[in-house]
Amino acid sequence: MHVETNFYNRLQQVTEADRQNLVQATMIQRAINSEVTLQQYIAYLTQAYHHVKFTVPLMMAVGSRLPDSKEWLREAVAEYIEDEIGHQEWILNDIAACGGDRETVRNSKPAAETELMVAYAFDLISRRDPIGFFGMVHVLEGTSVSLADHAARQIKQSLGLPEQAFSYLRSHGAIDQKHIQFLEQLINRFVDPAEQEIIIHSTRMFYRLYKGVFDSLIPQPDNTH
Repeated sequence: MHVETNFYNRLQQVTEADRQNLVQATMIQRAINSEVTLQQYIAYLTQAYHHVKFTVPLMMAVGSRLPDSKEWLREAVAEYIEDEIGHQEWILNDIAACGGDRETVRNSKPAAETELMVAYAFDLISRRDPIGFFGMVHVLEGTSVSLADHAARQIKQSLGLPEQAFSYLRSHGAIDQKHIQFLEQLINRFVDPAEQEIIIHSTRMFYRLYKGVFDSLIPQPDNTH
């Protein structure tokens, strides 16, 4: 039991350098320092739309591939699906509140980095082990909770946007603490060292892939586009 109650903490400790690398992404630093433009915020929401719309399909894939021994996890995934359904529409509403066109975003193509992150998630679930998906959940939910509320406040203040433009960020702020507690309980139930290694590896990969999504929002100096 001692090992169980500490895996979540160990996961945080061994991936802390990866988390710090993500947080140093230029876009995240600009959000923290009130330096994000309206176009950049809409660009962020656009990429969020392109990966959030796959959250439920990914979780359905996880549930379908879990063995009978993980029935407890399938039930948890089913509960999680209920919470996540329709969140991509919230993002489109936020974009509309910013003056963007929701249908243009809906019909747009994701950045290569976003497409790769989603593709890796599907590949991980189908080819390696569906429990690796919880590395993605840990990265997206954990990072969001610590940064989302602060970023929303800074962006709202600097750009003068209405509260309706922040339903996605707000939903992943303090309100999402219950998701983190839920995730912590789930992760602490993985006691098999091999399963723990799968989750540690996938967490590191998703930190790297998610940073790529943020980096895609800020054109690099040598970018010819």
